[in-house]
Amino acid sequence: MQGSKKLVNTILGCADDALAGTVACNPHLQMLHGHRVALRADLENLRGKVALISGGGSGHEPAHAGYIGKGMLTGVVAGPVFTSPAVGSILAAIRAVRQAGAVGTLLIVKNYTGDRLNFGLALEQARAEGASVEMVVIGDDCAFTKQKKAGRRGLCGTVLIHKVAGALSEAGCGLSAIARKVTAVAHSMGTLGVSLTPCSVPGSRPTFQLADDELELGLGIHGEAGVRRMKITSADQVVKIMLDHMTSHSNASRVRLRSGASVVLMVNNLGGLSYLELSVVAGSAVRCLENRGIHIARVFVGSFMTALEMAGVSLTLLLVDDELLTLIDSDTAAVAWSQPAKVHVSGQKRVRESVAPKEEEEEESFPFRAPATPYMRAVLEKVCNTLLNLQEELNDLDRAAGDGDCGSTHARAARAIQEWVESKPLPLYPSQLLSALAKLLLEKMGGSSGALYGLFLTAAAQPLRTDDELATWSAAVDAGIDAMMRYGGAAPGDRTMLDSLCAAAEQLRALKNPQTNPLKVLTKAVEEAEAAAESTKHMEAAAGRASYIGSSRLNRPDPGAVAAAAILRAVMEGLQVKTI
Repeated sequence: MQGSKKLVNTILGCADDALAGTVACNPHLQMLHGHRVALRADLENLRGKVALISGGGSGHEPAHAGYIGKGMLTGVVAGPVFTSPAVGSILAAIRAVRQAGAVGTLLIVKNYTGDRLNFGLALEQARAEGASVEMVVIGDDCAFTKQKKAGRRGLCGTVLIHKVAGALSEAGCGLSAIARKVTAVAHSMGTLGVSLTPCSVPGSRPTFQLADDELELGLGIHGEAGVRRMKITSADQVVKIMLDHMTSHSNASRVRLRSGASVVLMVNNLGGLSYLELSVVAGSAVRCLENRGIHIARVFVGSFMTALEMAGVSLTLLLVDDELLTLIDSDTAAVAWSQPAKVHVSGQKRVRESVAPKEEEEEESFPFRAPATPYMRAVLEKVCNTLLNLQEELNDLDRAAGDGDCGSTHARAARAIQEWVESKPLPLYPSQLLSALAKLLLEKMGGSSGALYGLFLTAAAQPLRTDDELATWSAAVDAGIDAMMRYGGAAPGDRTMLDSLCAAAEQLRALKNPQTNPLKVLTKAVEEAEAAAESTKHMEAAAGRASYIGSSRLNRPDPGAVAAAAILRAVMEGLQVKTI
């Protein structure tokens, strides 16, 4: 049952446990006995100020308890998952802050029927007891292009209202003034969400279904259906669609953006989106807004108001001036509030120029015999084609160790080499060529494979600086292997590419004999490398990621060893092409 698994103690008690856990980890919070209510532990500091109480259903963590603290909320009232809190608990929270000396209480409520009803009823009961209480209902949803009778749903923008209201309360503003100010701020704000997956309430099935290639635009934070279902596309395109929808003149709930406007941008993880994806989306949003002439004053990126495990993101835009920005920048002790640098995002220099590499050595530094470029080009072409053809086989071999990307990594290297070969002349001398290849693979190949090949080629280039005799090529291979063993920590017999390379190196040492036949030696070296690669299926991995996998699962050859042997064969075949 997709999405049904939850790490909780009990279904019925999960909301209580979640709030208690937040309080247990934060010494500045306290639970109100007998209620699902969390309050500031320093309520005595509230005397003479307006108290701020918010809340709603659980499942939106860190909202709402994460925003309790000086400079934000005084307390929150939590309901069961996705369910409005009880009237009695809301009333108990109002009584607690009133007893602590608050001069009034503002209830900040997201626009959902249950929340409006329960908080509204608690407000009326509190007023009947003589309390000074007001309520603001926040609706920042930009999904529906036509006004609904129920109004706009309350989404992540509500967190910005918590921040503004908290700053005003700390400054000593009165209850009515705070209510008027945050109501005006809410009208300058909009939020839109998009999701790749549904969420599921503990003990229940997912709230809706999405095909693998679909996403939902404009959904609510309880899994309510959105306004458009579309095929998944790039992050840049999704962000453009979101911002177009949020600002379209045909949208009655739009954010009224004009070129030159200054905004606060909030990029909110709806629960299950990876931080890698969140950063991609945030970058796309910044670029898209700036391309439209919008000035971005601040960006908040993180999980602010979630929908359980929903893999999705919402964008909130708030039009700001200097006064409002000062309120947003004001200090708070709330643990879940992100504190970005208090400087404008737009207009900053984002790229520092890298240090240019030293110029390659002049050809005069290599006074020995003719350069080997014609041979090297044929060899590189053969190696690249071999690795591209082996991509799926190497990935399949690598899946036994967990990640299955060995073939993709080698194919990435092959494509980088092909592009390099096509774009510029090859370095003339072997030492230069190996050094250039090392830099290319370190930059483009990635992973431990890129580092290992880079080490090998960098070290192998050094002996070839003085000459490129056959004996020196053998010494170069030995130097490369030594560097890999010294820094990589593996040795022959550990089930790595070293098994193939060391088997070949042993045969290549015959090149030190001037009477030997180089092609026969190379052929023997390739055969031994391939035999060593095949033998790795009987070895226990002692190095690399595979060393964490039980040997019973590693019953096929090591992909790195197979790749190394294949490269050696491609080198041999490339040389044969040039000598025919």
